[in-house]
Amino acid sequence: MLRHEFRPGRASAGLVMLTLTGGYAADAAGAWNIPWTFVSPVLLGGLSLAATVTWFSYRLRRRRDAREAAAQ
Repeated sequence: MLRHEFRPGRASAGLVMLTLTGGYAADAAGAWNIPWTFVSPVLLGGLSLAATVTWFSYRLRRRRDAREAAAQ
């Protein structure tokens, strides 16, 4: 049994932050040279993706709840 509902928007935002963290860690270790323009597109794109996923999951949850209420 789940203790809380799954939030895909937060999960995708967390994955984007982990990607950025991994990029910075690789740059600090000298394994990868990241250009300074890397952060903004990845961050903004990831947050846009998280917002879109949150919106779609909200719409699906709302439609499911309305369908269950109509069935009762």
